[in-house]
Amino acid sequence: MENMKLLALSGSLRRLSHNTTAVKALKILAPDHVEVTIGSISELPLFNPDREGENIPALATLKLALEAADGLVISSPEYAHGISGPLKNALDWLVSGSEFPEIPIMLINTSPRARHAQDALREVVTTMSGRVIEKASVSIPLLGTELDAQGVVEHPEMSTVIRHGLNEFYLAIAPKL
Repeated sequence: MENMKLLALSGSLRRLSHNTTAVKALKILAPDHVEVTIGSISELPLFNPDREGENIPALATLKLALEAADGLVISSPEYAHGISGPLKNALDWLVSGSEFPEIPIMLINTSPRARHAQDALREVVTTMSGRVIEKASVSIPLLGTELDAQGVVEHPEMSTVIRHGLNEFYLAIAPKL
């Protein structure tokens, strides 16, 4: 099996975020041939096209991680029927770069009843020329639970869904590795 590198981003800055829990669980559940790096969007300044030529360390780190990745995993909360501000800000910083176009994307939804942000996220990332792999995108019912990443790993249904999504993502990406 070919090794695959994934960059995983949580669209939430909350310390006890369900979305961060989901990407941490994904990292634990990833098989040996899938390396998951959890990226950070918390230190990015507000997007301003006038600053695009500046050396912004948090942005440079994010772009390098994305460039090294074979695929991108995004877990986003829904706020007022939309994508979180921090995630949209991160995507705005990436829109003009060469790292994002054609990147395969797996989406994780931690609240299956919240579909507006997922629809908006699909629209944004496909407009940016990302390729959402629908068969790999998953929903897990984390909202309303107190589970941490290890709890998700130990939860039979949620861990099965994440593993299945990872496998579908691998199958979609592996031929191009």
